[in-house]
Amino acid sequence: MSYVGETLSNLLHQTAFFNLSVGNYVMIVVACVFLFLAIKKGFEPLLLVPIAFGMLLVNIYPDIIVSPEHSSNGVGGLLYYFYTLDEWSILPSLIFLGVGAMTDFGPLIANPISFLLGAAAQFGIFGAYFLAILLGFNDKAAAAVSIIQPPIMKLFTTKKERAIKMQNLRPVSKLERILFPVVVTIVVCTLLPTTAPLVGMLMLGNLFRESGVVRQLQETASNALMYIVVILLGTSVGASTSAESFLNMSTIKIVILGLIAFMVGTAAGVLFGKLLCFLTKGKINPLIGSAGVSAVPMAARVSQKVGAEEDPTNFLLMHAMGPNVAGVIGTAVAAGCFMAIFGI
Repeated sequence: MSYVGETLSNLLHQTAFFNLSVGNYVMIVVACVFLFLAIKKGFEPLLLVPIAFGMLLVNIYPDIIVSPEHSSNGVGGLLYYFYTLDEWSILPSLIFLGVGAMTDFGPLIANPISFLLGAAAQFGIFGAYFLAILLGFNDKAAAAVSIIQPPIMKLFTTKKERAIKMQNLRPVSKLERILFPVVVTIVVCTLLPTTAPLVGMLMLGNLFRESGVVRQLQETASNALMYIVVILLGTSVGASTSAESFLNMSTIKIVILGLIAFMVGTAAGVLFGKLLCFLTKGKINPLIGSAGVSAVPMAARVSQKVGAEEDPTNFLLMHAMGPNVAGVIGTAVAAGCFMAIFGI
């Protein structure tokens, strides 16, 4: 009987109930809330479901992301290898490949001024960087930190500005569409070689789309490969939120700074949009500047939504896609700048 009791006791103590902290249970509850929001409310389920489930797994079984150096058998946990692919920039580069294959760069080519709006929105990244320095992060940590909207958009615009209707974009030729990713790659990657992994993959994906001769590659990059990478990246990001690493002041600062970067980027884009609105005598709706924060295509849809609230017949989506795409390029360039400065 003592043997049976001892066996049952050992088995019971192997369960997670005896090995988890209060923080782990808090993060498990947060993960369940995220799953509810994603599944029931439809809040970005493609991203939120894998992230939330990765969060759930790592807080039930922390060793799922343990490194080989800290494991008992010299083999890392499953999500450790997923996260390593993220740290090596493999998964982000493949995400950019898929985004390029999915995205129509036509609105950006048709309205080159969108580049300026996308650049303006990057003020959020650099603003968060300097704020992070003030909060005590070292230079490299501050750069990593710096990688809501409607209230901010309405705060900096008038009802009249939000109702501005923009002219239809000019047609973009096939030659322009093919040359654009090639020229951008040559120019940007020559000036900032460290941007090649992100900008190069983004433009390669777009070249798949626009060339018309590699339809199978375009379909693979924008569908099967993209979804596989989202699973790997989402679960690994979720797995980085264990209670031990997430519930501390440094992480809270990072989250707050991320929100500040997003808010400042939105405000900067809208304010620059107001300037262009003034210079063009009311031909540009300032709302499209908010799309420069690079969240494709969500930020462009938010610009459309806020504009439609003032005038249901106002269609800003395609106009907002220009700054949206420019913001993606701008974010990659900003990351390249930090990598070049700090020798990463």
